Amino acid sequence: MQEILIQLYHDYIRDNHPDLLLILQEENRLRDYLHENVASLEEMITQLVSEDKPASLIEQLCMEELTKPLRPSRYNYVKEVLEEDFPTIYDRFRQQGVLTIELINLVTACDEVFDELNFSEENEDDRYLRYAITGAVHEYLHSQTPE
Repeated sequence: MQEILIQLYHDYIRDNHPDLLLILQEENRLRDYLHENVASLEEMITQLVSEDKPASLIEQLCMEELTKPLRPSRYNYVKEVLEEDFPTIYDRFRQQGVLTIELINLVTACDEVFDELNFSEENEDDRYLRYAITGAVHEYLHSQTPE
């Protein structure tokens, strides 16, 4: 069960937090991070198994717990803003093979706005947050364009 959860957790981080994945890989801590977080659920897993819960439900509940501190994804939020509001640039980044790196850079450029507006699952649909992030993305993109 733990190996399955480690793989699922890795896949979640890869798809939703490639910035975190990159940091963990650079610091050679990815394996430890995954194992430690999954190991922290050992008591929960034992309890669910003792209750004869199906494996799929155990995986789902464990993934909800593992990903709770990582939700919502700033990366996916910025990706959506770029794709919807700056489609030409999004397509250019994708075609050049730099989309993930540029999105990581954009998340970093938007971190202050996310922090200031307390980005969370409760306010991720807030239009003012969307305007602020769109503005930060616009500012970043124009700072990268040579005059």
